[in-house]
Amino acid sequence: MTQHTLELAEVDLVYDVHGPLPTADGRPPLVMVGQPMDASGFQAQVALFPDRTVVTYDPRGLGRSTRKDGSVTNEPETQAEDLHALIEALGAGPVDMLASSGGAVSALALVTAHPHDVATLVAHEPPIDSVLPDAEAVHRARIAYTRVYEEKGWGAGMAAFIAMTAWEGQVTDEYLAQPAPDPAAFGMPTEDDGSRGDPLLSDVSWAVCLYEPDIEALQASPTRIVVAVGEESIKVYTGRTSIALAEKLGQEPTVFPSHHGGFMGGEFGYAGQPEAFAAKLREVLDRT
Repeated sequence: MTQHTLELAEVDLVYDVHGPLPTADGRPPLVMVGQPMDASGFQAQVALFPDRTVVTYDPRGLGRSTRKDGSVTNEPETQAEDLHALIEALGAGPVDMLASSGGAVSALALVTAHPHDVATLVAHEPPIDSVLPDAEAVHRARIAYTRVYEEKGWGAGMAAFIAMTAWEGQVTDEYLAQPAPDPAAFGMPTEDDGSRGDPLLSDVSWAVCLYEPDIEALQASPTRIVVAVGEESIKVYTGRTSIALAEKLGQEPTVFPSHHGGFMGGEFGYAGQPEAFAAKLREVLDRT
C-alpha cells in the first residue's frame, strides 16, 4: 500500500493505493468510497481483493483529508469533483467503484457530471430522500434527531438516529409522535460531552440526503450502475431509498449480504459479513 496526497485548491485529499498502477491484470482500479466514513471503513474489503488494485480515500474534512475551503458542510456535487480529480490523478480511468451510503450519493453526482469516469458503479444503499413517497416526513424525522443531538449530545442523538433508520416502512405520524429514545437502551452514553461536530448527526451533511438525482442523465451515462441493497435493510430507510432509486432507473436492486455496513469487519463494532459481501461484489463486477 502506498499513501498519496492530492493537493487541490480547497482540500488536500489523502488516498491509498493497494496494488500496482497501471494494474497488473489490465482491469480498472477498484475505488471504494464512503461518506461520512474515511478509508479505514473499507479495510476488510481491501484484504479480500488481493488480486485487484484497490484505491481508498478520505473525503474532504474526514480522516487525513484537510479542508482549505473554510466550510464544514458536505455537498455531493463537491465530493463528486474531488472524486473526479482523484480519478484523473490515478491516470487509470474509467474505474470500477464501490460506493456506500453518502459515498454512493457522491458517486451518482460524479457519474452525472463526469459520465466517463466510472465503468461500473455499485451504489450501495444511497440515502436519498427525494425518491421516497414520504420524503417530507423523513426529513421531519431527520430534523428531530438533529435537534436531539444539538440539545442533548452525541449519545442521545445517535439513539434517535438509530431509531429513525431502523424504522420499518414509511415514516408516519405515529413515528413522529414518539418521544426521543433513551440512549442507554441502545448502549449509548447518556452524558453530554459537549461536542457538536458529528457529520452524521448534525446538519452539515443534510445536502447528501436532500440530493436530487438526475435520473435521465444517469440512464444516459455509459456507466453501468448497479443499485445494491443489504438483505437486512429491505424494509428500513436506506433499503427503501435503494429500492425506490433502482425502480426510477428501471432496474431491480441487487441484494447483497447483511446490512448498511455489510462490507465491514467487527473492528468498528458494526460487523457485517465482509467475506460474503466481497464475493457478491466480485460477482457483480465480473458480470458482463
